[in-house]
Amino acid sequence: QVQLVESGGGLVQAGDSLRLSCADSGRAFSSYGMGWFRQAPGKERTFIAAISRSEGKTTYADSVKGRFTIARDNAKYTVYLQMNSLRPEDTAVYYCAATSRVPLTTMADRYDYWGQGTQVTVSS
Repeated sequence: QVQLVESGGGLVQAGDSLRLSCADSGRAFSSYGMGWFRQAPGKERTFIAAISRSEGKTTYADSVKGRFTIARDNAKYTVYLQMNSLRPEDTAVYYCAATSRVPLTTMADRYDYWGQGTQVTVSS
């Protein structure tokens, strides 16, 4: 069973950085590809970034490419999202998710487990 808990959200100003963490309580973490999604008020949940199980392959949404970096530490059962140069439009609830499907996917409905989300608010 995978149980994901996000942390690291908060209120920051435009241009600031934040690092989100997502920890898994189980030891199957390295068996799953991991993704980050976000959902702004009144909008659909959208893909941000994903990383493969062990090869370290990554993919990003165009809106965050060059500003956000996804990484994972399988020994700590944790995936990270480093967010730099934050903008007000990055304001959303951020979710991490785990998928057993290969190859790496950007589709939310192909992720099997989800965290509860962490709020990120970027003021202008």
